[in-house]
Amino acid sequence: MRGRGARSAGGAGAAVRAGGDRRGGVPGAPGRPDRGARRGRGEAVTAAARVEGAVKEYGAGETRVRALDGVSVEFAAARFTAVMGPSGSGKSTLMHCAAGLDTLSGGRAWLGETELSGLGDRELTLLRRERIGFVFQAFNLLPTLTVRENITLPLDLGGAAPDREWLDALIDVVGLGDRLRHRPSQLSGGQQQRVAVARALAGRPQVVFADEPTGNLDSRSGGEVLGLLRSAVDTMRQSVVMVTHDPAAAGYADTVLFLADGRLVDTMQQPTAERVLDRMKAFDGRRGTAAAR
Repeated sequence: MRGRGARSAGGAGAAVRAGGDRRGGVPGAPGRPDRGARRGRGEAVTAAARVEGAVKEYGAGETRVRALDGVSVEFAAARFTAVMGPSGSGKSTLMHCAAGLDTLSGGRAWLGETELSGLGDRELTLLRRERIGFVFQAFNLLPTLTVRENITLPLDLGGAAPDREWLDALIDVVGLGDRLRHRPSQLSGGQQQRVAVARALAGRPQVVFADEPTGNLDSRSGGEVLGLLRSAVDTMRQSVVMVTHDPAAAGYADTVLFLADGRLVDTMQQPTAERVLDRMKAFDGRRGTAAAR
């Protein structure tokens, strides 16, 4: 996986900012602008999604496990947020509850100004379809459909006509304009995941939740997908929340949230892969010391 300090010729995510801080672009997309230029310095950062006092428990009695233990956090709009933590830290549970894929045992969750706990199953289904994009480790493309058909599938299922101008811009950013008639089997793993990202963005969602999106990819393909997510934030003002265990992947984000034992334990702004790795090592050291006591 490529971090911000690395560069690979010809790959998406090869844009280099002055000073050597590379955050990734994609074919046909401009380089990443300065943070102050991308958002006015006095402009308020609103929340695309948030949770307050989030508690999630599984099981009952002696087998009860608390996956989330009073987490309160906001995922900023038009920003790229990464959620990190060791296995069992609750990072995927947090994403699933924030996205309405799972329900909280306690606390509250909002998408924009919509509180999720007040919605029924049908309302949650419509909310996820119309206002959220999802990218998972598995590509989940339909093998009988073309690239274009896979990208527009959520819109087709919802009976909505695609915004042609947005779709054309999205296809240009994804960099697969010459493969729109291809089937998934004719694409590399990285290309398939880029199609999955484009599908998540096709409906102009309020937020995109990505759960280990590079987990099945080699480092070059993973860098291309991360560059695409970065560019979606920078050039299309999308909101992205990504769960990852990879410091290099987290280095593409604006903010990194660190979870441990179901709790939010730290936050990092303007991360680099090296800083994230050092922070994770520090957490591991403290956990090891505590376990030895």
